[in-house]
Amino acid sequence: MSGTDVEAVAQLSVTRDRIRDQIGRVIIGQQDIVEHLLVSLLCGGHCLLVGVPGLAKTTLIHTLARTLDLSFGRIQFTPDLMPSDITGTEVLEEDTQTGRKAFRFVPGPLFANVVLADEINRTPPKTQAALLQAMQEHAVTAGGRTMRLGEPFFVLATQNPIEQEGTYPLPEAQLDRFMFELWIDYPTAAEEEEIVRTTTAGQPREVETVLNGTQVIELQRLVRRVPVADEVIAYAVRLVRASRPTSPKAPEYIRELVNWGAGPRASQYLILAGKARAILDGRPCVSIADVRAVALPVLRHRIVVNFHAEAENISAPSLVARLLADIPQDGGAG
Repeated sequence: MSGTDVEAVAQLSVTRDRIRDQIGRVIIGQQDIVEHLLVSLLCGGHCLLVGVPGLAKTTLIHTLARTLDLSFGRIQFTPDLMPSDITGTEVLEEDTQTGRKAFRFVPGPLFANVVLADEINRTPPKTQAALLQAMQEHAVTAGGRTMRLGEPFFVLATQNPIEQEGTYPLPEAQLDRFMFELWIDYPTAAEEEEIVRTTTAGQPREVETVLNGTQVIELQRLVRRVPVADEVIAYAVRLVRASRPTSPKAPEYIRELVNWGAGPRASQYLILAGKARAILDGRPCVSIADVRAVALPVLRHRIVVNFHAEAENISAPSLVARLLADIPQDGGAG
């Protein structure tokens, strides 16, 4: 890293605290979720948020966009939503002066920097695929034309875990496109009291802009320039490979309870997220502790448990916790 990069990293922890403070003016608690959202954004990744209704997911994401001066788009997914409803469509317009008719493309809600895809599992696979194509390629195709989306482009999709009737669950191959799966839990009693106190009196609190889109893009580039030691990469790969039941180094419980483990994209995301977490903390180098801190949201939606695990009520997150406890950090035999 250059001297300029090191200075930028040193200042970033101050910037992170300012972003937290501004979001904290509107959102009570959820500090870990905010941290993971910032990590994912700096990595150029996307997040899947799982939580029951009423936990301020929409407010959180909208507040994050305002703090970073990014445009915000919200899509409420429903069973009748078509791909063109989110990507945009061609409309026929007539010039009142000449009478000439021509097609004009009207951009859909995907043409925003931060896109909230609300209840993504409520829409059919064709519309889900249109969103996932935009996530992967940062572009949409409509009317025979491929159009680039504005940068940065950040998708946060939500799922409601308690209402599954009439839904279209995301296949594992599509889940793999999300960098993190974040579970939003109920607030503590003290946090809930503060939420009620601040939302039932006075005017809504305003937030100040801390960064802009150009600065976010530069920080995304900075993440890629952060050096990583070979032993940190080796640990990330060792952890991911241990989640695969076909791997010779997989623990016995993985072979017994898992159908499919995490793929190479998980190793990439562990390192990228470790880089972003390090520089958000003002550190120009990545440690194994950074990788371990992001392992759960990276891995839990990439491990597919089998019938035996379901029968014993063993979940993917619990297996991730066991792997973190069992896989050696020094490269020794596991």
